[in-house]
Amino acid sequence: MDTEKIESLVYQLLEALGEDPNREGLVETPKRVAQMMSEIYEGIQYTNQDIANMFGKTFAVDTNQMVVVKDITCFSHCEHHMALMYDMSVSVGYIPKGQVIGLSKIPRIAEMCCKRLQLQEKIGEDIAEVISLATGSNDVIVHITASHSCMSARGIKSTDSKTTTLATKGVFNDDAMIQRFILMMQS
Repeated sequence: MDTEKIESLVYQLLEALGEDPNREGLVETPKRVAQMMSEIYEGIQYTNQDIANMFGKTFAVDTNQMVVVKDITCFSHCEHHMALMYDMSVSVGYIPKGQVIGLSKIPRIAEMCCKRLQLQEKIGEDIAEVISLATGSNDVIVHITASHSCMSARGIKSTDSKTTTLATKGVFNDDAMIQRFILMMQS
């Protein structure tokens, strides 16, 4: 990520907005914004395979029980307005195929997949793909609910609306398995 270029562009943006980028409160703003962007958009530099390799530590098990990690808190930015997707709750389920991933790795995967400019629908698909790559299981489901500032802070200004998406792979394409997952999320 070119943080020097980001600093320069933020300086220009402040000028274009009619601000004085050299005034006391804004002098360090371009540098702070560039540092923030390198953190919140970190996932751009990694492929889904890279993320699976980073967080794919697995352990051998003999079980076919569904593993669900729910209420993972994340945020992201949409590619259309660079607007914040917030109050995001991610739940991930998969059926092991001889190995399980460390439980703490699932929120790390979700977080890294969110650190990109993209759509909520793509975030769910990316998380499902990374979990599949990391675990070797094709049976993955990802449920995401989020608020979008492109709807709440501009345009329609619908402050209470939420968007829900459901990405499914393998057996989770079957309605009965989706129902089972939804029931596990509610308990």
